[in-house]
Amino acid sequence: MDRKDEIILQQMDLIRSMTERNLRSMDTDFWGTPLMEKKTNQPPKPEKSEKPEKLTPQTQAEKPEEKEEIPPKEKIEDLLAELDSYVGMDAIKEEVRSLINMVQVYKLRREHDLPTTDMSLHMVFSGNPGTGKTTVARIMARIYHSLDILSKGQLVEVDRSGLVAGYVGQTALKTQKVIEKAMGGVLFIDEAYALNGKSENDFGQEAIDTILKAMEDHRDDLVVIVAGYTELMDRFIHSNPGLESRFNRFLMFEDYTPEQMVAIFKMQCKKGCYVLAEGTEELVRDFIAEESADDSFGNARGVRNLFEHILVAQNNRLAKMENVTRDDLMQILPDDVLHARGKIDE
Repeated sequence: MDRKDEIILQQMDLIRSMTERNLRSMDTDFWGTPLMEKKTNQPPKPEKSEKPEKLTPQTQAEKPEEKEEIPPKEKIEDLLAELDSYVGMDAIKEEVRSLINMVQVYKLRREHDLPTTDMSLHMVFSGNPGTGKTTVARIMARIYHSLDILSKGQLVEVDRSGLVAGYVGQTALKTQKVIEKAMGGVLFIDEAYALNGKSENDFGQEAIDTILKAMEDHRDDLVVIVAGYTELMDRFIHSNPGLESRFNRFLMFEDYTPEQMVAIFKMQCKKGCYVLAEGTEELVRDFIAEESADDSFGNARGVRNLFEHILVAQNNRLAKMENVTRDDLMQILPDDVLHARGKIDE
């Protein structure tokens, strides 16, 4: 290997590590799932020690009980400012503000010993993938915590696989564990209609029954949000009287327009310290318009995929350069977009 090859390999390693670091540091609320994290959001497994610690009654008594750290409450003004910074979702923002007003007036009436009606905070989020449902669910958990509705304000996200087991009696236990994890926060069930089993031996109904009971027993410190495609969610809610009675607040998430998706792309560039060179934005706009014409594009998630393809093209270009500067690492050129679109051969 000659000196030039060594320099190219060093540059490629530098580019790869910096790109991964940039992606990890970017806010991924719009995408639903962090770029460098699996969808299951499973915590990393602890390292196994050679000999597990054996607790005797004496050592158990000596070992102090670890208290769960509750995040501090955020200012409602800051949360609303964050909500307003999200691209599009005007109708959703208005609904959230109305909900906040309702909660605040409800609390004032109670403080003045005035009668109040039952306030249901459970919600149905309907819309296509990548339209910001998880993002809004996460900020709703923080808003409820700020308003003293929830004691912790965390979001626990699951789908059918995280609730339903394969044998009789196991589903209730599995679902109960998820509920315990969500206590004090929001339980977000994606594609909730999948819980409606198609066979008599399906255990999805057992999960639904367990969740409905928890919503009743822990109405003061648990909010459940179910989400999925509009038509399927409507059918799911009306399939069960218990669901109909507890979910009476519906938020519809519209698809992003091409202009809004360009704004999301530029926002991701800003967060990742990338700069679009002259003439690049127009090509990005054309790329998004072309790809989003397909119904399976995925809104903001589709934008993320295009963004990653363009970064791959940029990395390949930089790897061929002998001296890569900070500005080179930050700049996305028109050719990077054209390579990502397949308009230019390598």
